[in-house]
Amino acid sequence: MVKEHSEGSSVALDFIDFLNSSPTAFHAVDEAKKRLTSAGYEQISERKDWNLQAGKKYFFTRNQSTIIAFAIGKKYVAGNGFHIIGAHTDSPCLKLKPVSKVSKGGYLEVGVQPYGGGLWFTWFDRDLTIAGRMIIREGTDASVSFSHRLVRLKEPIMRIPTLAIHLDRSVDEKLKVNKQTHLLPVLATSIKAELNKVVAENGPGEDGAPTDCKKSKAKSETDNQKHHSLLMQLLATQVDCKPDDICDFELQACDTQPSLIAGATKEFIFSGRLDNLCMSFCSLQALIDATSSESSLEDEPGVRMVVLFDHEEVGSHSAQGAGSPVLLDALSRITSSFSPGSKFLEKAIQRSFLVSADMAHALHPNYMDKHDENHQPKLHGGLVIKHSASQRYATNAVTSFIFREIAANHNLPVQDYVVRNDMTCGSTIGPILASGVGIRTVDVGVPQLSMHSIREMCAVDDVKHSYDHFKAYFQEFSHLDAKITVDI
Repeated sequence: MVKEHSEGSSVALDFIDFLNSSPTAFHAVDEAKKRLTSAGYEQISERKDWNLQAGKKYFFTRNQSTIIAFAIGKKYVAGNGFHIIGAHTDSPCLKLKPVSKVSKGGYLEVGVQPYGGGLWFTWFDRDLTIAGRMIIREGTDASVSFSHRLVRLKEPIMRIPTLAIHLDRSVDEKLKVNKQTHLLPVLATSIKAELNKVVAENGPGEDGAPTDCKKSKAKSETDNQKHHSLLMQLLATQVDCKPDDICDFELQACDTQPSLIAGATKEFIFSGRLDNLCMSFCSLQALIDATSSESSLEDEPGVRMVVLFDHEEVGSHSAQGAGSPVLLDALSRITSSFSPGSKFLEKAIQRSFLVSADMAHALHPNYMDKHDENHQPKLHGGLVIKHSASQRYATNAVTSFIFREIAANHNLPVQDYVVRNDMTCGSTIGPILASGVGIRTVDVGVPQLSMHSIREMCAVDDVKHSYDHFKAYFQEFSHLDAKITVDI
């Protein structure tokens, strides 16, 4: 359900619900779809023709892990601008390998591969489970079909145990995680798996072997070597199918500890995946609430849009990443829907504006020297505007001014960030889209600590600041942009 927000705590509580519903990018997009549908947004498909109307609200997904939602102003005509906030749905994690079955020393382990630049030592000694999507065979041979199904095992089933200090006294001094050998989660012991009455490791049987849709007995026996039968049975039980009917999957390890509001004064949010579900939530909810009333789009000449991409953590170069044509495709199709065969897209792009929203590095009290002394973002300090002379961020004076002016009109705090000259700088989807689409862009983000840890933290106040800032941007950008000298 779409919720009304009267104070910071209600926004934060809604965000906690979003986090706890979104262990993977697939789940985050599914949660976004539910919220958009409840708010009156119509789902459309890239595979079909679009019959769009001014004053209406739409969304579509690509790969079930990227989602684009947009509301068309009632005064929109082809060539008018798009007011966009872009974020990403993915976070660093451990993804199951195509062949995940590993057995060593009497243990059943799960083969995983690191996704993104995680702080992998934080994954040790956590209660882990599995979530993601599966392709399920349904029906009979005469009328077979294949469905995309989300899965999430809520109970902890795995753990990556650390080595006891007694076996390596210097482990604290020289800890360096080997991604191939040290990160395998332990699923079970071989003895207990053998004794399990539901499925045994050496007795696959018809109901115990994960096959590629029952193509042949030989293939069944081969596929059974890819994943532990015990794991396949757990997954099948969760989605109410037979292990044989699981044709393929994209799964990842997840922490089972829920997201929550914490701290001695309840000022923090402790959670995984704040980077970048915080920006995904704030932009999505701001769009929903900025288009919720009958009159909200009455005087709007542009298109209000949120784009939540997958694969930012690994470079954005995929069919559904920011490096793909998905955003440009959407802008082109919307423009041509109102003027078929026209050449208004180029003009529309020059009238458009993108807020690239990705989390920022807050000043760490134990590592003060990691920040430039004049650029030290603080928790509770509001959205951080990111700057980079080397164009690792796409902010410039014009785009920074626009975003700062919106904040000033609503008494919202903002901060500035530049990485130290003697340190390297991360990047965002901002430069990718600014250079690929040619759109004016500002890079911003909520300050946080423990970025890319399995357990991160940010401030409750900053979630509210971000939501308010994004909502004001959607409501006021057209009016503000009209005051700026053309071709500035």
